[in-house]
Amino acid sequence: MDRGINVVALVKDAERYIFLYDKESTSALLQTMGRFAGDSELSFSWYDAAVLSQRVRRLEQEVAAEKQDLPFRSPRVSR
Repeated sequence: MDRGINVVALVKDAERYIFLYDKESTSALLQTMGRFAGDSELSFSWYDAAVLSQRVRRLEQEVAAEKQDLPFRSPRVSR
């Protein structure tokens, strides 16, 4: 099972928003971004949430497209 971790990040003034997620937690990530956007104490805006959520969805589409193009994926070797 492929359990890759994805990262999306935003640097805004002195604040840094770094989100780590896997494919099973995409929905929770999008909800978290919405909560952050609604928090008036953060500089994270609805625009920021929209841009980052587009990146997340685009990454999902790219990964799906790559899997369709590859007829065979060799198993990962643990080190």
